[in-house]
Amino acid sequence: MISDKTRSGWRRARVTSIEVLCAVLLIAILGQSWLQQLFDVPALRTGSTVFVAVCVQALPFLVLGVLISGAIAAFVPARVLQKVLPKRESAAVGVAGLAGVALPGCECASVPVARRLMGQGVAPAAALTFLLAAPAVNPVVLVATAVAFPGKPEMVFARFAGSLATAMVMGWLWARFGKLSWITERALARMPDVESGKRWKTFVETARTDLVEAGGFLVLGALISSAMNVLVPAHWFGFLGDQIVLGVLVMAVLAVVLALCSEADAFVAASLSALPLLPKLVFLVVGPAIDIKLFALQAGTFGKSFALRFAPVTFVVAITCGVLSGVLLLGGVQ
Repeated sequence: MISDKTRSGWRRARVTSIEVLCAVLLIAILGQSWLQQLFDVPALRTGSTVFVAVCVQALPFLVLGVLISGAIAAFVPARVLQKVLPKRESAAVGVAGLAGVALPGCECASVPVARRLMGQGVAPAAALTFLLAAPAVNPVVLVATAVAFPGKPEMVFARFAGSLATAMVMGWLWARFGKLSWITERALARMPDVESGKRWKTFVETARTDLVEAGGFLVLGALISSAMNVLVPAHWFGFLGDQIVLGVLVMAVLAVVLALCSEADAFVAASLSALPLLPKLVFLVVGPAIDIKLFALQAGTFGKSFALRFAPVTFVVAITCGVLSGVLLLGGVQ
């Protein structure tokens, strides 16, 4: 028989993703010369260059984003936002959308924050608006977009306008047509604030969890981006550029499937140099609003009934707002 003490020791000795990452890096360092010989192929060299470039450019913004997200979770009580929101629901949607500029967070963090807001008595329409706005219009994401698209400030303004419009339109739609019965009761239950003695622990745990999760999606996105640059012929992207409607739809679906972190998605979009700006903009607007991981998080937090209604409408609204902001601010369908 295995004692409870032994089982407890096994649980404590469980290998985590951090240990796996460190082991992979150590093997890569020790076997560097062998790996160079193994991958001495022009296509692989090109792919590795794109992969490293995307990761190196995006990582500082990703780290900054998760640090800010952790600080908000630990030191900013949800009731602070509740106090500044107007009592009128339609007006609260506008304020909650603009609050996303001042209170940044990644997509994964915005779902529990929205749940906390509902638990503190904030109107669901305002909480859902903040859920969509915070990861899309915050300063970290906008600065990352400016770095990814140097000399193209119109991309920053277009992303801001399209994402903010998406969040506010979804908030107003929920205020008009949404029903509390679609949201599971546990999501509306009151949630206590973080105790003062545990704030730093909450900050560290939230930032570490967000960094591990978002970092994994960043690496996945960089791998797919490098693979697309090597394996997909350039004339395919040129064809999407000529077929602008098809290009917009393909990039919108790609944003859902890739499920990139909003602090890193601009660098992936910018690496697809053969595509025009409008499909890239739609990719940047749709991604933080709805993707595979967000759908799973929303279903787990607010219930399947909510997610099955909210996600498809968000997808359509995000594409529409992205296209409109691109036509108005990018000078057409370029």
